[in-house]
Amino acid sequence: MLARITRLLLAASVAATPLAAHAAPASAAVTSAASLESQFDRVLGTTPRAPKAVVLPRPAVATLPAPRADRFADLPRPTAAPRGDALEVQLASLANAAQGRIGVAALDLATGRTVSVQGDQPFPMASTSKIAIVAMFLAGVDQGKWSLSDRFPLMVPLPSAKLSTAVAPVRRGAELSALQLIELAISRSHNEATDALLAVVGGPAAVTRWVRNTTGIEEFRLDRDIATLVRDDGAVNPAITIDRRDSITPAAMVRLLAGLHQGHWLSRDSREVLLGAMSRCVTGRNRMRAMLPEGTAIAHKTGTLYNTASDVGFIETPDGRKLAVAIYVTGQGGKPGRESRIALLARTIYDGYSTERPLRAALR
Repeated sequence: MLARITRLLLAASVAATPLAAHAAPASAAVTSAASLESQFDRVLGTTPRAPKAVVLPRPAVATLPAPRADRFADLPRPTAAPRGDALEVQLASLANAAQGRIGVAALDLATGRTVSVQGDQPFPMASTSKIAIVAMFLAGVDQGKWSLSDRFPLMVPLPSAKLSTAVAPVRRGAELSALQLIELAISRSHNEATDALLAVVGGPAAVTRWVRNTTGIEEFRLDRDIATLVRDDGAVNPAITIDRRDSITPAAMVRLLAGLHQGHWLSRDSREVLLGAMSRCVTGRNRMRAMLPEGTAIAHKTGTLYNTASDVGFIETPDGRKLAVAIYVTGQGGKPGRESRIALLARTIYDGYSTERPLRAALR
């Protein structure tokens, strides 16, 4: 029965949005991806989204299979902000680690001005890693390894106990075009679509090698596919412990974002596919965009796992400058606290880089 439903949905999708290799319109892909997901949701009763933050008891770190976790207390403390940098001082006050670690970095792509607070500490990437996964896939498109119209199967997780295997078991699901998978992975944070692309490019280790060898960013590390990451979520509390698996520093994420935006590693067409999907992101409405002035252009990707939330991407200032921003927040008493802190930090960065009214006026 499921196979029959899948064939019917795929037939409807193909009829609605035919894709030519390397040349499918982005707008058609958006409509197709959203329509297809809605069809799956209605028929199969599913709503695949980014992993939700949950409050779980923290198991002893010793239960992890050979973890590489370092105590927060062992890390070097962030250095004081340069004298006179009011923005960095303000961000440092908002990123107080009393309720959990917070890391922030931002870069003005026009002027090169950067700010960073705990920007060199590793944080869980969660679904922000999907930017790098999609970027590597698009680099393969540019090299002729595959095309945006090629079809690949979703990777659907099978039931398995937490930490029971090194890699969570999955099965092959419905086949979608690469362009549809990219749209779902970035704009909807669809885990099964992401793992489909991850399987094509060679898995987590291949993405780590690509990022390090292509961009020179050594702080990026991807160890698990999304199915395994979500299944085993909750074994380490990121508010007090650093697990270097599947991590990045905020400063490194900003460098990755900047290079992608500036076209260093992707063709113009591939860059537009990635940034376009980020501009249509529907997750994290209470995060980076929540306190920005109405109409502010933003392209971003969120991440959510146990006791951590993040939002990374681009914010446009009133005069048209692009800011690459990465905000990683842990703790804060729960998901609402983490999201409100992200919103506050994003607005502070926006005000600090632009001529908009000060934050206190926006809060009145």
